[in-house]
Amino acid sequence: MRIVTLEEHASFPEMSAYLPESILKERRSLGLMQDKLADITGERLNSMQATGITTQVLSVENTDVYLLPGKEAANFAAKYNDLLAEKIKDHPASFTAFAVLPVTSPEAAADELERTVKTYGFKGAMIKGTINGAFLDAPKFAPIFERAAQLGVPIYIHPGIPPQEVINAYYSNVGDSTGPNEAIACYGWGWHSETAIHILRLLAAGIFDKYPGLKIIIGHMGEMLPMMWSRANNVFKPGVAGKNQRTLADTFREQLFITTSGIFTPAPLQLAIDTIGIDNIMFSIDYPFSTNQMGLDFLNNLQLPAEQLAKIAHLNADKLLGLK
Repeated sequence: MRIVTLEEHASFPEMSAYLPESILKERRSLGLMQDKLADITGERLNSMQATGITTQVLSVENTDVYLLPGKEAANFAAKYNDLLAEKIKDHPASFTAFAVLPVTSPEAAADELERTVKTYGFKGAMIKGTINGAFLDAPKFAPIFERAAQLGVPIYIHPGIPPQEVINAYYSNVGDSTGPNEAIACYGWGWHSETAIHILRLLAAGIFDKYPGLKIIIGHMGEMLPMMWSRANNVFKPGVAGKNQRTLADTFREQLFITTSGIFTPAPLQLAIDTIGIDNIMFSIDYPFSTNQMGLDFLNNLQLPAEQLAKIAHLNADKLLGLK
């Protein structure tokens, strides 16, 4: 059985040469993980072959591009996408990619999305968190959604570091500790709930209705949304809590897709199947932050009908991304 994974990360240290010192000195070190992020055809590919993963959709791990102004951001994104395309070109069956976009310049971001789709066959784009504190429902980001819908490619919204004001208010000075608590702010809770808020803002702002061809992907088994599905659907009725013209359930089943990235227990998956539906769920691992073996063990132990397992493993991704 083909296995396709969609939230798999890469980061190339040679791109640091294009960044100003002011950004470099603030960057958080990824330590030994940086070697895994930079590798494409060594340990990464060997692990894929050993575990039976057919295709990884790669995306840029860092958010450096969001810290650059205008034309600099556009140039940096283009160089990064060119480098990513170069690194995967000799293994077209094993790798494809989501583009990194200069989201601070939405028109340039839309153009870069189109360039990478038409030039390299990239399958969409990944955007990480808020953009300098702004959610994507802000009207200025409309060109990105419009172009993605025109091109028929999805936007993957991945968590990002919360704005400093949020960190200060919600995630700092826990108990007798001073400063931020990273686990609560990011990978343990905060960035997942923020991504759910991001999607609800897009719904309430009417973005899904304005661009009915738009497809959005989120990871981590739906970023808490399946758990709140019934309550949120009751709250976000058309004409009640926002500009959405359809129910949350109808909208999300038509335009929202989730991946399993980093969540390897069956209960959240069953909840996602019961809410968003089997046709909207795609397998992912979150490599290298999770191992391919962890993901494979989870997939192999699922007690699902064969047709449902195939949809999660590859059929839904193949359809959404046009992989076959």
